Amino acid sequence: MSPATPAPQSGGAALELLVHGVGGATPQDMLDDPRTVRITGDRTAAMHRRAEDLDAEDHPERYAARPVPEAYVWSNLTSGDGARALWLLLLPFMVANLAHWMRPPSQGRPGLVRTYGVLVRLVALTLTVLLTAAACEVALDLTAWQCAASAACTDAHSWLGFLSEARGGWWSAPGRRLAVAALVPTLLVGLLWYLSNRTWSAYEAQRPPSGYDEPGAPAGSADTESADRGDDGPGAFAVRPALGRPGFWYGRRLVARLRAAHTAAGFLTVAAALATAAARHDDTAPGAGAVVGRALLSAVAALAVLVLWVVCRRGRSERRLDQRVERALVSWLPGASLTVLALTVLYAGWARPGWTSQGALPGNVAFGGLTLAQGALVVALGVVALLLQRPRVDGRTALRGLGGPAVAMLACALAGVMSGGVAQRVADWLDGPATPGMGDRGPRIGPPVLLSWQASVIPVLLLLLLVPAVLLAVRTVLAGRRLRALVEADYAAADEGDPVRTGQIAAARARASLTDSAPVLVGVVSGATLLLGAGSVAGAWASGNVPGRAFDGAHPAIASLATATQAIGSWMIGFGFLLFVTWGRRAYRDASARRTIGILWDVGTFWPRAAHPFAPPCYAERAVPDLTWRMSSWTRSTGGRLVISGHSQGSVLAAAAVWQLPPATRRRVALLTYGSPLERLYGRWFPAYFGPDALRGLHRTVHCWTNLYRATDPIGGPVRVPAEDGRPAVDAAVLLDPVAYGRTRAHPLPEPILGHSDYQADPAFARRRGALLDRLPPAVPHPREPNPAADQGSSGRSSG
Repeated sequence: MSPATPAPQSGGAALELLVHGVGGATPQDMLDDPRTVRITGDRTAAMHRRAEDLDAEDHPERYAARPVPEAYVWSNLTSGDGARALWLLLLPFMVANLAHWMRPPSQGRPGLVRTYGVLVRLVALTLTVLLTAAACEVALDLTAWQCAASAACTDAHSWLGFLSEARGGWWSAPGRRLAVAALVPTLLVGLLWYLSNRTWSAYEAQRPPSGYDEPGAPAGSADTESADRGDDGPGAFAVRPALGRPGFWYGRRLVARLRAAHTAAGFLTVAAALATAAARHDDTAPGAGAVVGRALLSAVAALAVLVLWVVCRRGRSERRLDQRVERALVSWLPGASLTVLALTVLYAGWARPGWTSQGALPGNVAFGGLTLAQGALVVALGVVALLLQRPRVDGRTALRGLGGPAVAMLACALAGVMSGGVAQRVADWLDGPATPGMGDRGPRIGPPVLLSWQASVIPVLLLLLLVPAVLLAVRTVLAGRRLRALVEADYAAADEGDPVRTGQIAAARARASLTDSAPVLVGVVSGATLLLGAGSVAGAWASGNVPGRAFDGAHPAIASLATATQAIGSWMIGFGFLLFVTWGRRAYRDASARRTIGILWDVGTFWPRAAHPFAPPCYAERAVPDLTWRMSSWTRSTGGRLVISGHSQGSVLAAAAVWQLPPATRRRVALLTYGSPLERLYGRWFPAYFGPDALRGLHRTVHCWTNLYRATDPIGGPVRVPAEDGRPAVDAAVLLDPVAYGRTRAHPLPEPILGHSDYQADPAFARRRGALLDRLPPAVPHPREPNPAADQGSSGRSSG
């Protein structure tokens, strides 16, 4: 180890800033004190201290031998009220957004980086169109077009009586039925716009600290589109990691731009569905209707081209704090699209004698086009990713740099399951006992043939997944047996071995290693989904019929298998969607379930919304500025030392906040991470931002850094930063878990296997924290600024 700097007793005031991990924590638990006070922040995210430490800045002599503990609680950013559980339905959008950040690192390839970003944004746009098309399928096709035209269906569902074609009411005309039903997808798009706008003002509006500008330094690296484009002028800023750039955690402008484009795309999808149906009829009787229909379709196409231009033209701007607003063209795009939609509703609603609805709604071929477009975009994304990672390939990178394309494919698959599940369930509900597309007795209401084919491949996909699942299970059992000898060696000081205890510890270590197999599973699922999706499109277009009818005349075994897969797949795809809805409803009422869903968002919504504006908001755009401001204010006001201590996802927030600090402040900060996924998850899946070079750079820029981990931890692991330039390696010796093998005088009761939790319970934690404080330089005398806690006087807010 490097020589120690003055000990804490002579080093002056020190602050230990605690940041919790996934699932959240209370300030009382973090500070180990029932009486805590919120010193700054709000109910969403805040800094807390013990009541006895409230005036620590006024009495530094009390803290000569220990740091001032301070807890940052951010759990309400992801798992607060029950309404946030509904964000589960936005899961495909969140997954697509993750694909943007998974690209391989690049140097000097700006064109490829821009192309990668454009392709991911186009994939995200297809998801919005697919969601809106699914809503149109349910409301316009299944309900207003097919069910309302069937007397048996409207008799079974009396609430549709006013739309019944058999009753001949004013609303029974096909165009008017479609116009009424168009309210459903229109309101859905409006709801997505509202949620995105609301969270945009709450999350993306938090300004990060500024003042890092170093004129005359070399231009930044080619790790973002804005850097490659040179939008901010050459030589404006010094070279710094991507997560340390001034505008990285401030994405208001891009989210506003994408929100306008995606909202317009949703409105245009509804308008296209209406205009296509009416124009198809008007083309059979040339006249004013045909001219108006073609004009509206031309307007929809022109606005669609404008939407594509807005999505493709510009990515993120990170090298400076971009506070500009978008041009009027972008701002007015949703309004213009809504106007075209309103005109289309009027056009579809005028009287057309003799127009009846038969079969499926014209335009259902759009689902096939969307599926092909998504497959082509994912393949192109894979080619670009391969070209980006060709110069050098880190063996630890997930899927050899193809993690982004694989995850983009998963986003498309999730969206397909959700949209197809809705259509299948509604069709089954409307047609009673009939099987969609099979010609059974009943109203014979069914979704597009392609959705039935896509449902049929789900059982095949699950069977394919059984193979790697079984192999992983067998490998885990064998690994547990091999690890028994290592466990016995680690606890050699124990008086005698216990086969049961040894087996439990070895099995915990083996199960924890399953996390490293996630890339294999993701690759298998994504590859199989791509191939099966292509097969479903080919089968639907070649046969023009559902799988159960496409194989009529084939061998009885094949025909029976096709019928069975269609029935099972239809049930499973509908069940999957109902599971999403049920889980969301339970989370709305159950705080424990809401916390479980919040853990999903802790991991998935760390990244800014760079691809899809309707994804759940990025909590780090609030948390990182909070931590950066707090560290800057402490060192500026006291000149003291600071240890930022992050557990699990908190360690990722801590690293991101340290990157945002000015260099002089970073040199006065020690970083303590434990149970950290910085390399194991983020470094492997997001190599351009947490790869080996980035982590080594973080090690060089902070004063000191120590990482603690256990072999039984399924999330945390080593960061693999070696010793260099006189600095010790970041990773400490692996912690034993449990801390005692059997009963001892110090541990008279059996110690639990902690895995990912309670790192502070290990005696090594306090020793390592003390060593970090010892290595920090002494406090620098500084004019003391007002203490925000002291300014509260007697009105300090206690949460104890």
